Order: sequence, then structure tokens, then C-alpha cells
Amino acid sequence: MNIINEQIRAFLDEPDMIAALGNISACIMMNYENINWSGFYFAKNGELVLGPFQGKPACTHIPFDKGVCGKTYRDKAVQRIDDVLSFPGHIACDSASRSELCVPVIVSGECVAEIDLDAPVPCRFTETEEKEMLQAAEDIASAFLQHNWKF
Repeated sequence: MNIINEQIRAFLDEPDMIAALGNISACIMMNYENINWSGFYFAKNGELVLGPFQGKPACTHIPFDKGVCGKTYRDKAVQRIDDVLSFPGHIACDSASRSELCVPVIVSGECVAEIDLDAPVPCRFTETEEKEMLQAAEDIASAFLQHNWKF
């Protein structure tokens, strides 16, 4: 296991969801070079709602049918977008963002949250980082169940 996933697992010992995910967003921001946003969106009340994050202020509410985050929710699948400007319906919370990695957190078959990373350069995210964030999403899903996290 790599260092970022070890750190994320350690933060998930924290039973408070906001505290744990706040530290995880900071951990990602510190460990990945050249990113400008790291955070979470929660599937809540029929839309995606901003959770803990690091970076500039972000979109607070995202409809399930809009943007990269909406596609991640609908497909329950990773979206690794090399050029967000060519993604139909991209939502530009930060006009400096050029690439994005969005990973669903699946609990009992439902997308309950997403890890969302943005970078100010095209083609920033690698297959390795995608795998690391998929592992993080699995670990976060386990914490949801272990700690009985609710929105």
C-alpha cells in the first residue's frame, strides 16, 4: 500500500465524518503536486452538495445531470477528464481548472459521495492516482458503514 492510502486509512479511524473527510482533503492536497482543489460532494436531497474541501470556494449544489460530478454520480464510475473545456456541460467552479478526477464513493450499491480533484493543467491525473483514489473511495465507503455516517 502507498503512503497516501495509508494516511487516508489512518484518518478514517476518526468517527466524525466531517473531521475525517476534512483531513483527507488536506492530505490529498499536500500529497499531490499541481492540483488546485481537493474535496468531497455528498449525494443529498436529490443533488450533490459540497462537503469538506481544500482550495478556492466551490459550487455548493450540483444537479445530478450536470458536469463531471453529475456524470460520476449517474454512472457510478470514475471520470478522469484530461481537458475539462472539452467536456460537454462542464461546470467551471474555478476557471483555472483544466483537468479533473472524480471518484464515486459507493455504499450498498448507491453513490453517497464523491472525491473530486481539479488541476490547473490539462492531462494532470494519472492511472496510478485514479487507482489510489478508488482505494480511498473503498476505504471511505467502509468508514460510512463502520461509523454509521449520515447526512
